[in-house]
Amino acid sequence: MAKNSPFGPRKVIVTVAPTGGMATKDKVPNLPVTPEEIANDVVACFEAGASVAAIHARRPDGLATCEPETYSRINSLIRSRCDIVLNNSTGGGIHGDMIHQLDNGLWEIDFNERIKGLDGAGAEMCTLDAHTVCAHGGGRELLVTTTPSRSRWLAEQMKERGIKPEWEVFSIAHIIQDVTELIEDGLDEAPYFINMVLGAHQGFQGALPYTPKLLQSMVEHLPEGSIFNVSAIGPVQLPATVHALLLGGHVRVGLEDNLFYEKGVPATNVALVERMVRIIRELGMEPATPAEARVLMGLPALDRAAANAVAG
Repeated sequence: MAKNSPFGPRKVIVTVAPTGGMATKDKVPNLPVTPEEIANDVVACFEAGASVAAIHARRPDGLATCEPETYSRINSLIRSRCDIVLNNSTGGGIHGDMIHQLDNGLWEIDFNERIKGLDGAGAEMCTLDAHTVCAHGGGRELLVTTTPSRSRWLAEQMKERGIKPEWEVFSIAHIIQDVTELIEDGLDEAPYFINMVLGAHQGFQGALPYTPKLLQSMVEHLPEGSIFNVSAIGPVQLPATVHALLLGGHVRVGLEDNLFYEKGVPATNVALVERMVRIIRELGMEPATPAEARVLMGLPALDRAAANAVAG
């Protein structure tokens, strides 16, 4: 268990991922999909102890999009009510605007649609998946093609725009290849925030399951100057995130990753955040406030004038 420092309990960043780009509301009634629903859930999770919101946008029909106007609307609704850190996805999802079929018959998550997530007003962070994998969902195999040149371009664009990358990795190879190279080339500044997604191996070729040894090994391969976050899919969300706390890391919960609170019991975003906050406190730690999370991640303090402008 992490011990308290002379300055008080260790602060843990709790990220909520309320929507994701896979589940649909017809099958998951608790899933927030409209800007208003997403904002209401994020604010409730902030009140429960979350300090970062990992946001995916949806079209009016509930399917995935990265349209800047939709992200801006979500961000403004959230920012008008709280100071949670806003992290917009450049992954998108496996349906809606995000997919197209190639001439060879294969399906791909469209990179040109994904990068629109960079332009949502108010984003302080954006996900950066510096790897190429194959996802499957909706009866399709979907290429997620982020080549080395695309990864570099994304990192350069984020640096130019003052957006902090959330480096999202599914395996050790993802850490030691493009992520480390781009960091060493100066395309991010320490501390590097690296989100390790575990248990996604049934939906993403090349992803790893959660085991204590695999998580420990991933942590050991992080670039110097990193802080790490753990996201885990489905029933491994709880053990993997608790393990992350014991290793000195930060955690993500939410319906993007896990639709059930326990076997047979549908989850809500607020319930998942509340449980994680209870566990953090039982372990002698404390959830970070958004202001504390910004310090831990090396983000600038929230510019109130800019925030008011985003909030409209």
